[in-house]
Amino acid sequence: MLVLGDEELLVNRAVDQTLDAVRAVDPGAEVREYEAGSVTPGELSEILSPSLFGGRRAVVVRAGQDAKKDLVNALLTYARDPDPEVTLVVTHLGGAKGKAFADGLRQAGATVLPAAKLTKHRDRVAFVRDEVRRLGGRCSEEAAEALLAAVGNDLRELAAACSQMVADTGGRLDAAAVARYYRGRAEVSGFTVADAAMTGDVPGALEALRWALHIGVDPVPIADALADGVRTVARVAAAGRGSPYQLAGALGMPAWKVERAQRQGRGWSADGLVDAMQAAAECNAAVKGAAEDRGYALERAIVAVAAARQAGRQGSPAR
Repeated sequence: MLVLGDEELLVNRAVDQTLDAVRAVDPGAEVREYEAGSVTPGELSEILSPSLFGGRRAVVVRAGQDAKKDLVNALLTYARDPDPEVTLVVTHLGGAKGKAFADGLRQAGATVLPAAKLTKHRDRVAFVRDEVRRLGGRCSEEAAEALLAAVGNDLRELAAACSQMVADTGGRLDAAAVARYYRGRAEVSGFTVADAAMTGDVPGALEALRWALHIGVDPVPIADALADGVRTVARVAAAGRGSPYQLAGALGMPAWKVERAQRQGRGWSADGLVDAMQAAAECNAAVKGAAEDRGYALERAIVAVAAARQAGRQGSPAR
């Protein structure tokens, strides 16, 4: 097995699930773990060699990208003709370092278990829904969005939150349950700030921003939510008129998100949305390294987005 990726939670789960499968076949299976950067081929040869006494064995070699050339050669040679009683698991970060080793394991027939970080919002939403389903519950897309807004993007925290909420709600998660559970943190998030800004409510957006920063919401997801709000309204406006359910499929969005964007889009012009996109892009650059005061950068962006909406009301309509 080649566990490929740099998301620690997914890596450990893949290893644990593989070892569980080995123990399901043989509860007495011997398990050994090594670090690729410090183990020698000689140390591994004994456990990988056929046993006189039989029995299943599992060998986990972690951080395969750090393996030295002699170990790489030994493991690739073994992988081409493995012992059927031995399960070999190699974890690898998946980057350029040690890439030839990972490629060699693939070519030798290793099963690849992906464990890369989830960088896309849609993938994190899917992770939350899958996690709840794995725990025996049900989770709507809106609830998954709300949980991400409340907890953030760390998969360990999200997994813990899913487990706690499934236990406390009987397994039925909706947006209202998330809001009740997380109270202020779920109610005041980047999406709260973005929603107020997109409707021109500057005092409400600034108040929500200050409270979000006060309770520890990171500025980056707030900036991302603001940019997502502008992009979503622009996409929905460009799609023309129609019911949320008709447009949802074409846009690849849930119907509730299309309906919200239609509501927020009233009063916006095409030129205003262009200006708002520019303000959101500048804000993203600022909070991700270009600004000394990230809170002030967010305040300026809120004012700029609201000003773009107001200035564009006399221009060409967005929809």
